[in-house]
Amino acid sequence: MPLNDYLAEHPPHPNPYSATDIITLLHENHWLTTTPTPEHLACHPFGRVPYLEHGGFMLYETAAIVRYVDRVLPEPKLTPANPQAAARMDQLMNVNDWYLFQGVSNVIAFQRIIRPRLMGLDSDEDAIAAAMPKAQVVFGELSRLLGDNTFFVGESITLADVLLAPQLDFFAATPEWEPLTANSPNIRQWRDRMNARPSMRATTWERVAAMAKAA
Repeated sequence: MPLNDYLAEHPPHPNPYSATDIITLLHENHWLTTTPTPEHLACHPFGRVPYLEHGGFMLYETAAIVRYVDRVLPEPKLTPANPQAAARMDQLMNVNDWYLFQGVSNVIAFQRIIRPRLMGLDSDEDAIAAAMPKAQVVFGELSRLLGDNTFFVGESITLADVLLAPQLDFFAATPEWEPLTANSPNIRQWRDRMNARPSMRATTWERVAAMAKAA
């Protein structure tokens, strides 16, 4: 089945990594449950999302999925042909996974959004405060790497932008967004450019959540 057709037939899960996959024209086909089902574990042995099944080929891990999609879909490609630009893209994708998400987004965004909205619990202000120093370093480095570029690796969108956009858009719904970007207007401008793209408008959290509920 062509991936563009697959997109229309499988419901998404509303988290930043799933939104990344939708933006690159694919997504997983299971709602995340507290206890993964045997069917889910058969697709992802660690019980996480997203994962992809395409023509009998099973794949999990967002970075692997988006690279696969970029290889099999036609132009425009989201991986630069220039080796240095491609290396910068890879670096930024790792910054997203290991520094922006780990210890920053999975603490602050979780405490500000997931706990109160989905779990009915108060935010842990101590946990948020403890995560802010790392968050400041991460946002500062992202701002430095972005510089005056239109997108993170130059004038064309790459997989780095696709991976970072849902994470930072999630973050923008927290009160910490303002102080973290106060000295980084380029990140705010980049987010505005990304949110103007049809793929981002099609994957707002409200629309992704609605698709998941309708599944």
